[in-house]
Amino acid sequence: MSALAVEAEGLVKTFGSTQALDGIDLQIPQGTVLGLLGPNGAGKTTAVRILSTLLRPDAGWARVAGMDVLTDPHGVRGKIGLSGQYAAVDANLTGFENLYMISRLYGMPRSRARARARALITRFRLDEAAERTAKTYSGGMRRRLDLAGALVANPQVVMLDEPTTGLDPRGRLDTWEVISELVADGAGVLLTTQYLEEADQLADTIAVIDRGRVIARGTSDQLKAQVGGERLEMVLDHAADLPEVAVVLAEIGSGQPTLDAQSRRISIVVDGGAKSLIEALRRLDLQSIPVQDVGLHRPTLDDVFLKLTGHAAESGATP
Repeated sequence: MSALAVEAEGLVKTFGSTQALDGIDLQIPQGTVLGLLGPNGAGKTTAVRILSTLLRPDAGWARVAGMDVLTDPHGVRGKIGLSGQYAAVDANLTGFENLYMISRLYGMPRSRARARARALITRFRLDEAAERTAKTYSGGMRRRLDLAGALVANPQVVMLDEPTTGLDPRGRLDTWEVISELVADGAGVLLTTQYLEEADQLADTIAVIDRGRVIARGTSDQLKAQVGGERLEMVLDHAADLPEVAVVLAEIGSGQPTLDAQSRRISIVVDGGAKSLIEALRRLDLQSIPVQDVGLHRPTLDDVFLKLTGHAAESGATP
């Protein structure tokens, strides 16, 4: 079994009358990614702040890279890289100077600090802007510079709090590649995100958090299985046929169909996959009911969120 990069049990944190965390447990084996998913205000950022020693929990304990966050916060800080929700860069320094300064703060000799800064500038495609002050950078460039800073010391554990917020599609793909490289090198990664496809792509395991509690955990496929089987979806030529089609689909699928008269769309969960689709089309053909479009769709993490929390990932209060 892999060593644990992060282990936490019973973390509690209260701000006044607000219960930010209500006894969460987390485990991240070294060389894996844990995706922490939940709506705004669910407690994701609070968990990151505790694990990175920026906050003290009211109850519970946590170890990061084998070190206790309460009794050895300095040791923890030397083993982690942290990128928060907002780019933490010095706007009056150049991109290179930002990374050089961080390298020196980690105690690197000048020559090594310069080499590390140059390597990260190249890795994050900031070469052309390396000698410009960060205040001239776009939001996406500042985000990339901040992430580069989190990786200066080749940390054993990396905590990324919504790391691709504000990035264009190319920037997001670049960041995904960097995260994959970190895992390949053996780092443990805690990733909070509201891009559900991001967790689908990167996370080995996922913990869904809502109102300060972990309400579900597992792999992406395991969580999707909680929603049910595939969904058979049809768009009809005529909305008037929806009631008749609903009767047919109710006999083939599970539960009651979902109808939308405006879009002439009807869907239902099915267990038989392609066989269910073929049977539905056969019956509708016998009844001479024309179908404009048809398809089978696997559950998504959006579906998981809606079922588990009753709202989409981006809804809720600001963390």
